[in-house]
Amino acid sequence: MKTYVCITGGAGELGKSFAVECASRGWDLFLTDLSEERLKNFSKSLVNTYGVDVKHHACDLTDYGSRTELFKFISGMDARFGMLINIAGLDYEGLFADRTREQITAMLRLNMEANLDMTYSILRLRDPAQTFRVINVCSLAAFYPMPVKAMYASSKRFLYNFSMALREELRPLNATVTAVCPGGMPTTRECICAIDAQGFAGRVTAKNTGFVAINTINHSLAGHAVYIPGMLNKGLRFFGELIPQRAIARIISLRWSAAAKNNKITASQP
Repeated sequence: MKTYVCITGGAGELGKSFAVECASRGWDLFLTDLSEERLKNFSKSLVNTYGVDVKHHACDLTDYGSRTELFKFISGMDARFGMLINIAGLDYEGLFADRTREQITAMLRLNMEANLDMTYSILRLRDPAQTFRVINVCSLAAFYPMPVKAMYASSKRFLYNFSMALREELRPLNATVTAVCPGGMPTTRECICAIDAQGFAGRVTAKNTGFVAINTINHSLAGHAVYIPGMLNKGLRFFGELIPQRAIARIISLRWSAAAKNNKITASQP
């Protein structure tokens, strides 16, 4: 029975970086994302390049029924898992009052509900012969109240707190949880525009997906609870603890208000 690494959002830019890093280490993969075609093409390239076994199944993780079908497919594989990397997520940038009910529901379901459902299901298929590792892609936004990104930052805070609590629960089961909290990443055209709109501050806090993937996996294997990519981002996290949350919210509001004048983004996926 083979042991796989499960990656959600496996056909996105960050998902691809994690998949390539895992495949380069000789680990077999199970990928899920929205697009069957993108999953199929990427899986073939991984097999041809690295010679690992790659399974995939398309799934709308915001939909309970679609997730149920995914779990049936996984159960039919007769496989075990040594790692789960929860990447799939959604970000709507802009005022909360300007969002639609559908957008609000989609973010809640993908950023929180889907993560918990995936973790619950894959945990039950972990390989008992090795340490089971969970990586949750949170965000530097998880540490701050962020006007213009109120829903996103709050959902990532939920995921961060869940990761820390679950880590302690799983300790007796020979399992670890690592929360990675990156700043901006140039994963899509929209994300690149958002980084550029913030000027110097946006560019110096951003990291490329390859850097984030390699170092996150290393920190996970070392059993670390939290990984913040980049020394500057670590410094922001430290000094952020010294400033009242209300003041941080005001500072961020002013910063994003200025950036928004040059930024027309409505949604992006990490």
